[in-house]
Amino acid sequence: MRKGRLATLVLLALAVGLTAVMVGGLGWMERMMRTPGPHATVVRIHVYPGRSLRTTLQEIAARGALRDPRAVEWYVRLHGGRVAAKAGNYDLPAQATPADILAQLNAGRVVLEQLTVVEGWTFADMRREIDGHPRIRHTLKGQPAEAVMRAIGHAGRHPEGRFFPDTYRFADGTTDREIYSLAWDTMARELAAAWAMRRANLPIASADEALILASIVEKETALASERPLIAGVFTARLRKGMRLQTDPTVIYGLGSRYDGDIRRRDLTADTPYNTYTRAGLPPTPIALPGRESLRAVVQPDESGALYFVATGKGDGSHVFSKTLTEHNAAVARYLARLRAQQALRGKVTR
Repeated sequence: MRKGRLATLVLLALAVGLTAVMVGGLGWMERMMRTPGPHATVVRIHVYPGRSLRTTLQEIAARGALRDPRAVEWYVRLHGGRVAAKAGNYDLPAQATPADILAQLNAGRVVLEQLTVVEGWTFADMRREIDGHPRIRHTLKGQPAEAVMRAIGHAGRHPEGRFFPDTYRFADGTTDREIYSLAWDTMARELAAAWAMRRANLPIASADEALILASIVEKETALASERPLIAGVFTARLRKGMRLQTDPTVIYGLGSRYDGDIRRRDLTADTPYNTYTRAGLPPTPIALPGRESLRAVVQPDESGALYFVATGKGDGSHVFSKTLTEHNAAVARYLARLRAQQALRGKVTR
């Protein structure tokens, strides 16, 4: 009996001791998980696709943001959890605790890179920006435009004007195909929203025609306040069957032959994009229009103006005229201002 009692007491003591050790160990782990990290500044790490929990924690420790990666791994496994970190760059705040780091990884709060596509750029301009971005994974670089359109599921479509100009944020390693798809889908939504707002009885018959006209408006002025007025001039001209006679379409049609100057021969040389020689809209957009230009062409300011010319003030503004006589007078004032500015520059350089 005494031996049995003694054995029982020993087992109880061992159990109590083991429990105390376990509780103490778990308590230590909890404190460890909430202890500020050893790093005094932000630490950037990169999580690669398919990396194990152990490897990821070891790499974080190697960057100085964890003291004991094995203890953190044990903590995760004891709690039946896992780290489902999205691949990409992470900025770990200074002295972030192991618990904070795990939470950031599980939430996938990666550092977002940035790409800005400027309103009025052409598709070729956009491609150069994407191809030169160091944080984009290039799968379409150097391939023809047709290959890009095929890769994003729009084979046979002309790319010009179909991608929305905006600032896009993305994780490091995002593919160029994903960027193109996002910009295409964004333009599709923006164009559909603008077309749904269209005024009745416009001389444009479809959302595609609205996109073409918006691209011309985008290239004609950088002033948001003038876009509805420019759109109004083109709307009035289309109603009357007048040619649009807009230089940006001629420039687009010249392509690489454009050297910065439009000459008389350029205005008379017929191309599908020469709106001096051809009536109506060109066959495709000539640039990537922004939201304001899209909305301007579906809700134009129909002031009765049929003409416009630059003021020459250097602020991108224009003078709008209802008659050719008024327009010719505005052109004469613009040319006089231009000659005066050239003369002044000549005096300054002497």
